[in-house]
Amino acid sequence: MNPILLAVLLVGGLGLIAGLILAIASVLMAVPKDEKAEALRDLLPGANCGACGYSGCEGYADAMANKGEKVGLCSPGGVAVAEATARLLGVTGGGVAHKTAMVRCGGCEEFTARKLDYHGIPSCRAAAQFYGGNWLCNSGCLGYGDCVAVCEYEAVTVKDGLARVDPTVCRGCTKCVSACPKGLIAMYDSHVLGVVRCSSHDKGAATRAACKVGCIGCGKCVKVCEYGAVSVTDNLASIDPDKCVGCGQCAENCPVHCITITMPVSTAEACK
Repeated sequence: MNPILLAVLLVGGLGLIAGLILAIASVLMAVPKDEKAEALRDLLPGANCGACGYSGCEGYADAMANKGEKVGLCSPGGVAVAEATARLLGVTGGGVAHKTAMVRCGGCEEFTARKLDYHGIPSCRAAAQFYGGNWLCNSGCLGYGDCVAVCEYEAVTVKDGLARVDPTVCRGCTKCVSACPKGLIAMYDSHVLGVVRCSSHDKGAATRAACKVGCIGCGKCVKVCEYGAVSVTDNLASIDPDKCVGCGQCAENCPVHCITITMPVSTAEACK
């Protein structure tokens, strides 16, 4: 027999046998489909943002189908998705705890200044590698819009060097939180009333020299709060959302005006 023809037949025969083995294995070793989990996954928006606390929509769908996880954890999906998943599971509820992102910085160009001229890649992550960025405050917003680039809902904008989040548009997907190299963006529940718009842990004099609206850790907000909601740790004030009643005393007595009362609120209020 022709050697070439023999080689072709051998290779073809081996391929046919391998194909049969794979076909049989795919049947014998197939993982049963979880139809309920797949149906739930189809109802989710597919953002895979992790706002629900799981790695993605598939993980959350599996948890609802097989682990008794509650519905309503999908912020991007909102009430519509919560209600749809509740109907499919045959459970009551369907509400969703809406969260909105906020930039914990008020240092726009009006209140701070640049320490150097940066001409590198127009990215916050890249600029942060160069002496912490080009602003005087090493803890402040860099303003190159990495958060804007990842937001699918156009809820984030940059104006006067400061990122701002529109809470009426924000869907709580948390992608901007992951995109910020400074860790300035945090998620807040809709019931949050008071927020400190600063992330600097520098001593008061250093913070004041870098930004006019940076927290100086003076403690006046702590003294005037009757509900024990405000505390100062490492030169930075913070407000406990479970204790804050929104009385506004901390904001009124803050000498640098870095506290905002009444959420949800846009960071744009920092620089009117």
